[in-house]
Amino acid sequence: MIGAGYAMAWTRYLGEDQFDALMKFAQGFAVPCLLFSGVARLDIRESYDAGLFLSFYIGAFSGFALGYAGARHLFGRPPEDSVAIGFCCLFSNSLLLGLALTERAYGPDALAANLAIISIHAPLFYAFGITVMEVVRGRGHGLPARAVAGKVLRAILTNALVIGIMLGFAVNLAGDPLPAPVWSAIDMIARTGLPAALFALGGILFRYRPEGDRATIAMVVAISLVVHPAITYALGRFVFGLTVDQLRSAVVTGAMAPGVNAYLFASIYGVARRVAATSVLVGTAASVLTAWGWLAILP
Repeated sequence: MIGAGYAMAWTRYLGEDQFDALMKFAQGFAVPCLLFSGVARLDIRESYDAGLFLSFYIGAFSGFALGYAGARHLFGRPPEDSVAIGFCCLFSNSLLLGLALTERAYGPDALAANLAIISIHAPLFYAFGITVMEVVRGRGHGLPARAVAGKVLRAILTNALVIGIMLGFAVNLAGDPLPAPVWSAIDMIARTGLPAALFALGGILFRYRPEGDRATIAMVVAISLVVHPAITYALGRFVFGLTVDQLRSAVVTGAMAPGVNAYLFASIYGVARRVAATSVLVGTAASVLTAWGWLAILP
């Protein structure tokens, strides 16, 4: 699907505006419907497991720490650049790639742990990334603590994916009061989310030409595709004793390339955009091989 979108952009059969519109539909409407549907029907008591969250998120925040330290001390990047590069190592493409790959590899019934991870993925990472960036920028010219908190809340609460998740929780906790015709419409829209998003992602990735900063980009890709899932695998299998389904979901999600949100975060602050964009492109291409390897390792 990503390759098809890339080919349509390369042949100029579809233009940038069309891919942007398709991604806006997918991320702003169809995928939120998918998340709403999944969270509304999720068995929260069974799916929300401390070991699952710790396995995945310790790996993710370890990736941020390694990415920041490498960018700052190994490659001599400014602090703001280093935060954005660390964010690339933190924000795996859990939705467009991780959810799609898990469904294709293990079936739609294996997505409960993915949905549990995704339900706090974007809010947690955006809150963390924005807070760290504003603290770093706050040395002399940044925002006061109250303004930082307001900016974090606005970024989270106006995100369509987060809105879909929160509405899903509301319906779940209310005992699913929606009538069958409403569910039929939601499910029809939700089924278009992942194909549309993957196709649009291919078209958008065509814009990102691999150039410069090769060592930094290689570090980001290695942390995202190897280090994060390795930490998650070790913790999930040998420390927290995750079930087979939980281990699969956590490791596959952690093994995904940096998401487009990593580039958007860098663009918001105008730092390390070339590293972020190229890391998304190279990481997505390389994940074809690395994801195959992780699927072979997983039980």
